[in-house]
Amino acid sequence: MVYPFTRSLNEHLPLAICFESIVIIAWVLSLLTLLSVLVMQLERLVALEVISINTYAESQKEFIAAEKALNECEQHLSNITALENPACHLQSAGKNLWLISSKSKPRLEALIFLDDKTHIATRVNWRQNFE
Repeated sequence: MVYPFTRSLNEHLPLAICFESIVIIAWVLSLLTLLSVLVMQLERLVALEVISINTYAESQKEFIAAEKALNECEQHLSNITALENPACHLQSAGKNLWLISSKSKPRLEALIFLDDKTHIATRVNWRQNFE
């Protein structure tokens, strides 16, 4: 006896294959979406890293320039008029001590001891002055 409400397996197979292929296509599309989001995040990360490296290199150049300005003023401290356009501020701290600070950023300060007899400048300490 044949049941009228039952179908053969061959009739259900095309529908099952169709639904499975739709699920597989949806799964592949979701993977592609995830990969595209990953690529976008990696691009942002690389851009931030490039900006970070450029900022680091630029600040290092500025720090070296400020240190050179301090060294130049320190070397000519006994005869500061020899410098035409000094790149630092000089301030007497008393008892042969001088406070030299760079005019450019980053602002560096150095405490210098100037021997009156030998006119040799000795750096006592230094610091970076954050504004």
